[in-house]
Amino acid sequence: MAGKSYRKGITLIEAVRMFDDEDAVEEMFIEARWPNGVACPKCGSMNVQERPTRKPQPFRCRSCRKDFSVKTGTVMQGSNLSLSKWALAAYQMNTSLKGVSSMKLSRDLGISQPAAWHLAHRIRKAWEDNGGLFGGPVEVDETWVGGKERNKHENRKTKAGRGPVGKTAVVGMKDRETGKVASSVAHSTDKDTLQGFVTEHVEDDAKVYTDENPAYHDLPNHETVKHSSQEYVRGDAHTNGIESHWAMLKRGIMGTYHHVSDKHLDRYVTEFEGRHNNRPSDTIEQIHSVVRGMEGKQLRYRDLIAA
Repeated sequence: MAGKSYRKGITLIEAVRMFDDEDAVEEMFIEARWPNGVACPKCGSMNVQERPTRKPQPFRCRSCRKDFSVKTGTVMQGSNLSLSKWALAAYQMNTSLKGVSSMKLSRDLGISQPAAWHLAHRIRKAWEDNGGLFGGPVEVDETWVGGKERNKHENRKTKAGRGPVGKTAVVGMKDRETGKVASSVAHSTDKDTLQGFVTEHVEDDAKVYTDENPAYHDLPNHETVKHSSQEYVRGDAHTNGIESHWAMLKRGIMGTYHHVSDKHLDRYVTEFEGRHNNRPSDTIEQIHSVVRGMEGKQLRYRDLIAA
């Protein structure tokens, strides 16, 4: 794999063969979720009886007497989709750097578009992660996501000016030491919001690099570059790494998803963050990471479509 030659990838043909056997996929999901042995999702007990003939819930907790499966207590709970389709969806979303549309998932997996859309959002939910504080140095920047005013239908134009008008702000940072990113939709770009994002994600003594946005002024251990004066690099001071991440996010939104509503933008931001942070791993480990991330989370379809 160009640029990541140390990783062990999985070709599409290998993935189809690997995930064709539902029992084998179930074993893979069980091993990924419970590497130290099956544990009850309700009480945590490992005193579990396995009953292979009692599917779809082949496990029974001897402590709390609850039946469960590998889907129980995860975003997969209540899903009628096979684990093979979940695995293939996780494979596609991890290996498609600009994302994969619900229409393509629908065609590839043989399911309806609404089911594919819900499936993709639940995998995005699995990527939600509090990975701890960044030690730095970190680059911090914000970008604006939304359609260009000139491309909008006349009745959708705001006619309120140029630049970020009608768009949504996203703030993010990249840790140069680990290469990981953290990002979030920002409903304001004032000082409290942007500096609050920084202090929430970095260690107290971390070096912080930003552009000249006055909202970042007074941050400790802080250095800026002045983009308005065509200054983009000064020694170690630059924001090129996080800007590269924004470029990937925008190419995905424009080229794959075409339109992302404010309501769901945070999930797409999470998707690009999660995929970026897992890129150094082997492909099978990327899929295992998604399975582990599903634990204790829920995203119902009716909540997705609620106003």
